[in-house]
Amino acid sequence: MFYYRNGCHLCEELAAVLFRGWPEQASAMDWRDVDERADWRAAFGEQVPVLVLGEEIVCALRPDLRRIAQYFGEMVNPV
Repeated sequence: MFYYRNGCHLCEELAAVLFRGWPEQASAMDWRDVDERADWRAAFGEQVPVLVLGEEIVCALRPDLRRIAQYFGEMVNPV
């Protein structure tokens, strides 16, 4: 899951990294605007973007390419 907020430049940066480096995973991901639900906003409202796989937070606020690669494998198109 990718928690984001519309208009958030950090969210746009991480989304761009995901779509460039791991396009298949990014397009299949569940994208959630934190402002759509109170529980998402309470959990992640000040920490967006947040990439979550299962119960694990992979990265928050800034891309962590090494950590993302641990879950998705090597980048298809290196940044």
